[in-house]
Amino acid sequence: MERIKLAFPDSAIVHRQPLSVRVTDMNYGRHLGHDTLVSLLHEARIQAFGALGLTEWDMGGFPSVVVDLAVQYQSEARWPDALVVETAIPEPASQAIVVYHRVRHAEGGRPVATARLNLVLLDPAQGRSVALPDAVRQAFVGAESA
Repeated sequence: MERIKLAFPDSAIVHRQPLSVRVTDMNYGRHLGHDTLVSLLHEARIQAFGALGLTEWDMGGFPSVVVDLAVQYQSEARWPDALVVETAIPEPASQAIVVYHRVRHAEGGRPVATARLNLVLLDPAQGRSVALPDAVRQAFVGAESA
């Protein structure tokens, strides 16, 4: 079986978000469910953007939309594990904002999952993506090493 391998860009970390596995986050295998992992990533992304003075629903006048997501699972997390989600955002080079997340156990740093997603800004009136406004692009420039 071919597995996805994601390289997390340590030099582009902009935020670290502590989160905990709640009992309601467990699946029938008695570990963190994949649907909940996506929700934890979303929470970490919102917090990271907020720390940069941005919101997902208004980035330079446009809402952002996740257009793809890849996740590499590395170990299990269970209730009541304390986790840390590191968010890395390399300087945007195109229309997309590439966001990486690395989920680790707070104690010991064992990786739980690494994720990569692409966001685009959408013009709702046109129904298509738009170029990143300079103010949005500048929020990511030099934000590394949080």
